[in-house]
Amino acid sequence: MAGKKFCTAVVLAAGQGKRMGAKVAKQYLEIAGRPLLYYSLRAFERSAFMDTVLLVVGDEQQRDYCRKEIADAYGLQKVDTIIVGGKERYDSVWHALCAIQGDMNVPAREGYVFIHDGARPVVTEEILQRCLTAAGQYGACAAAMPVKDTIKLADANGFSKETPRRDLLWAMQTPQVFSFGLIYRAYQKMMDTKAQWMAEGLHITDDAMVLEHFGEQNVKLVEGSYENIKVTTPEDLKIAQMFLEKSS
Repeated sequence: MAGKKFCTAVVLAAGQGKRMGAKVAKQYLEIAGRPLLYYSLRAFERSAFMDTVLLVVGDEQQRDYCRKEIADAYGLQKVDTIIVGGKERYDSVWHALCAIQGDMNVPAREGYVFIHDGARPVVTEEILQRCLTAAGQYGACAAAMPVKDTIKLADANGFSKETPRRDLLWAMQTPQVFSFGLIYRAYQKMMDTKAQWMAEGLHITDDAMVLEHFGEQNVKLVEGSYENIKVTTPEDLKIAQMFLEKSS
């Protein structure tokens, strides 16, 4: 692809997935005989424009397992770096960005980073391509979908307080894609001021939010898919399997 910038996928798999109620972390539960995490890694492996994958896991034991039992076992050659993440999601992303800044080659630092939750196994090449196009235009974008339901804002006692306009509401997904320097600087500022924003009660839930609060520009919302679900509960696992079987 002429003029294409280097693309790095950061796949996050350091969470415990407590709401799943399983004895093992949800990213290692099986769908059709393979770990849930495998499917998101496979999507980036098969992508025509993705250059490398950096996987973030919970501990050293998981790092060894992912290298031997997932990356090597299934021939995922683009998974060339596996690191241990931090306590919170944003800590894990920051560890990944620091790894790119410090250890990976220069093209990675001059290209785009695709930050993706490993518990979203139904991400497709079409979603990745739309995100790449938007990143080229705007420098920062995130997969998302318009909400289908009416959303209510509640007061502290659980009573309906306000009804925001549904046509302006989007449910956020991943990947969220950024020019590397843009998201690195925003995360660096966030980590440097962590004591302040934590004291103010700010809760960082995704990477777009980091750029909104600490960055230099807004994030373009790009059509993802209603099938691009995040597996959180046992019911989600069944739904994801159905979507994966349909796509195959």
